[in-house]
Amino acid sequence: MSFPKPQPRPISLAAQTTLGHVRLTVPNLKRSLAFYQEVLGFRLQRMEKNAAHLGAGGAALLVLDENPDAKPQRFTTGLYHFAILVPSRLELARALRNFIQHDIELGFGDHIVSEAIYFSDPDGNGIEVYRDRPRSEWYDKNGNFVMGTLPVDVRGVLRELENESDAWAGLARATVLGHMHLKVADVNRAAAFYRDVIGLDEMANMGSAAFLSAGGYHHHLGMNNWESAHAPAPPPDSVGLQYFTLVLPDADELARVATRVRAAEFILQETDAGLCVRDPSQNGMILTTNNQ
Repeated sequence: MSFPKPQPRPISLAAQTTLGHVRLTVPNLKRSLAFYQEVLGFRLQRMEKNAAHLGAGGAALLVLDENPDAKPQRFTTGLYHFAILVPSRLELARALRNFIQHDIELGFGDHIVSEAIYFSDPDGNGIEVYRDRPRSEWYDKNGNFVMGTLPVDVRGVLRELENESDAWAGLARATVLGHMHLKVADVNRAAAFYRDVIGLDEMANMGSAAFLSAGGYHHHLGMNNWESAHAPAPPPDSVGLQYFTLVLPDADELARVATRVRAAEFILQETDAGLCVRDPSQNGMILTTNNQ
């Protein structure tokens, strides 16, 4: 599908805006740590009380909080998947080989802008690992943004590994949290919040799903209602998403966004991680200038 390229707006977020990390609640931290280190290739950076901070060598990309009483939920808003962006097709192939060796059930999608692998952690939290194609390939001859879902050339990906040893040292240091995909109760209402209040630009809207970004990226944030139309938020003691962080380039940009959030009568809560706001579907987001 093709969509007109969005035009910059006065409230558009700075192009340097990125995602930082995602924080999840899990019922069994030992089990989750084994999965995220051995299967996904994260490294444990530090432990604090019942929380584990994991990454690929730089800043934390994932924080896991243990709550033994946490229960998985169905037909609520929350996490659809978090997406880990690797720096090359070769790194995608290395990760794919490791997933296969661990007998992980996988899904695949060639989204024209990217090649993606999908799976879930032991608690059902959705995960995507993907690599981007060059930005020059994201647009058609008329300058329209193009995104869809086609089969991945899995054999072609694995051919990247020719003459490679079987050893894998985990995710490359340049790996980042590429995007978040949320379950929302109302796509248009959620998209309006992230577009008109937060300042992300809408790259594509398909009715039941929308994709928004800063700086012309294909999407930092996806949302859909495929399993969550008119659904409630999950109870506080649920497995899954606590929040994700949106990292703004400086304090001035953070102040501008905070002003718009307050003007739209959304509650901003000060936390150690930054300013926490919940979208209309009660998904948590931390606004910050520091990904720690």
